[in-house]
Amino acid sequence: MLRTRICLAAVLLVAGLHAASAQTATTPAAPAATTEAKPGKIKLTMQKLKDMKAKWAANKPKLKACRADVKSKGLTGDDRWFYIEECMSKT
Repeated sequence: MLRTRICLAAVLLVAGLHAASAQTATTPAAPAATTEAKPGKIKLTMQKLKDMKAKWAANKPKLKACRADVKSKGLTGDDRWFYIEECMSKT
């Protein structure tokens, strides 16, 4: 009896997951030309980070001020690097 209930629950779970995945697969995709990925959502590559750090090393006082802003805002991860990049490009 218990084994039957477990099997029935498993079948219903699998059927529910299959139906949910079928529904998400049939939704129309947005055209790529009209949507842009947010920079914060794109993972930075290590090479790009190294290039940015090398460029920023030339202006250490400004980099120190930008890092202080990042710390005061509590930014982490990619958001931190994109904020520093934006801050360093300001004149």
